[in-house]
Amino acid sequence: MKTDLALIGMEKGRQYETIITTKNCENIKNAAPIGVICAGRDKILNRIFKGSQTLENIISQREFIVNITHNPELFTVSTIGKLPQDYFSEDNSLKCADAYFKCEVISLTDAIKQSDPIKKNGAAVVIKSKVTQLMINKPTQAMNRGFGYVIESLADLSRFDMAGEDKKEEYLKKFREANRVVTKVGYREDIKAMGEIKKELIRKGYKP
Repeated sequence: MKTDLALIGMEKGRQYETIITTKNCENIKNAAPIGVICAGRDKILNRIFKGSQTLENIISQREFIVNITHNPELFTVSTIGKLPQDYFSEDNSLKCADAYFKCEVISLTDAIKQSDPIKKNGAAVVIKSKVTQLMINKPTQAMNRGFGYVIESLADLSRFDMAGEDKKEEYLKKFREANRVVTKVGYREDIKAMGEIKKELIRKGYKP
């Protein structure tokens, strides 16, 4: 299989929601939902906060696997708990992943992002990696959050004129956050759609 991330819908410069699987020196496997930025046909970037098991394993082993799935259970369990070891294949990929690709670390760079919305002065590491193998188990597209935010914003917009002022302010707050995320990770079409929603809110006399 060619190591071309376009085969699973990944576009250079866009961020995708994935589950990264790693293992430590004792072969104990770990899974965590982590955003992946496509940096080219066979290159990716990650920014992972220090203190995470995923980062420790990547630094130790210098390799990891990016799993492509749309299974909400996998994202949930790997976020709030520990994914059981029998969910992993022998090669450390997830057994039920739609696709996955193996990565080897090229570089690790300390990075502090002052404007991070999660934590101020969050110490993290930017990882640049090369994709060495791509396996597609069934036709799939890597998941980008942008489209979901567009649909949610449109649903709120459809209810906007029926809402009271307090609810409208809640919708506006949600839109501002959605627009921030879409601007950061979405496709051009997603960003354009959010721009149209913003114009409509302005037309209604509000400041989104």
